[in-house]
Amino acid sequence: MARTEFYDDPDAPTPNSMVVAASAVVTNEHGDILLQRRRDSGLWALPGGGMEMTESLPGAAIREVKEETGLDIEITGLVGTYTDPHHIIAYTDGEVRRQFNICFMARVTGGRLAISDESTELSFFSRNELKSLPMHHTQLMRVKHYFERRESPYLG
Repeated sequence: MARTEFYDDPDAPTPNSMVVAASAVVTNEHGDILLQRRRDSGLWALPGGGMEMTESLPGAAIREVKEETGLDIEITGLVGTYTDPHHIIAYTDGEVRRQFNICFMARVTGGRLAISDESTELSFFSRNELKSLPMHHTQLMRVKHYFERRESPYLG
């Protein structure tokens, strides 16, 4: 199923669902950031996804990272909240989503990198390498906020 992301676009479709989601800036021992190339858009993104009714947001981030990358992680902090109503995600199945995303900081504790059916590539990237990757600007904003090492999380 393909998806299209809209941002501050007057022609964006009207949302028909609200999804609470978690994502994670996962770093390795060198400080490189783990990204996945999404199968549905072809863009690089942080691992993450929707929270299930039986879990917490940190638990959702841990589960989603495991499902999408094969890695076990430990949550180490909070990058921020991302709730901009101008960010709309439309799927080919008719869902038009407004997403409420909490982005965590995390470190790898185990597992092995393994591509899931949601991605075509997985890789750790240095800060300089990130500049040349095709990424939606909402993903880039989360990475930027991570690198800013803010005193308090981004609230937006």
